[in-house]
Amino acid sequence: MACVRRMHVFVLTVLLLNSLNVVSSLYFHMGETEEKCFIQELPKSVVLSGHFQTQLLDKQQRPMPDTQDTEILIVASDPDKVVLFRLYASEGSFNFTSEIPGEHQICLQSKSSARGLLTVHLDLRVGNYTNKLTELQQRFHDLTKLVLKIQREHNHKKLREEYFIEVMHNTDMWIFWWPVIRSLYVVGFIMWFTKSW
Repeated sequence: MACVRRMHVFVLTVLLLNSLNVVSSLYFHMGETEEKCFIQELPKSVVLSGHFQTQLLDKQQRPMPDTQDTEILIVASDPDKVVLFRLYASEGSFNFTSEIPGEHQICLQSKSSARGLLTVHLDLRVGNYTNKLTELQQRFHDLTKLVLKIQREHNHKKLREEYFIEVMHNTDMWIFWWPVIRSLYVVGFIMWFTKSW
């Protein structure tokens, strides 16, 4: 009986830990011009989104009134050290889709010159399907525009084809009737010249 109960606790713990892997909430302090980096392993074509908020604490670690000096620089890069985005703000959201699999790095750097600690609340979410849906909607919109462009080009080519068919028909008729008219002219001239009416 105790073995079954331990197994249930173990399974629940594993499930809880797996569900916590999707959302990572962090709360930490940063000093003046300090930098902290986080590494997130991502497969290809997965969306990583995050929300951050900063707050300045005084020496007794009490929140100070809103100041302008709480902005941080956030830089995300892929495993090849290509910068995916750069943001400088005191609060906001960001997201990006991993182009290649591997360890993606997110670095936060305090630019605060105020005296005191800067508190940072950071929520990271992997696989935000709302952003993916927005990407799919944008892709659908782009494909719709492309289809309309192709349709306009097709209609234009169809009109040009009809014009060329009409020109070819007129040219063919001219080619057919020109020898007939010329022959009648030559026969008429010969008959007039020889006066053989």
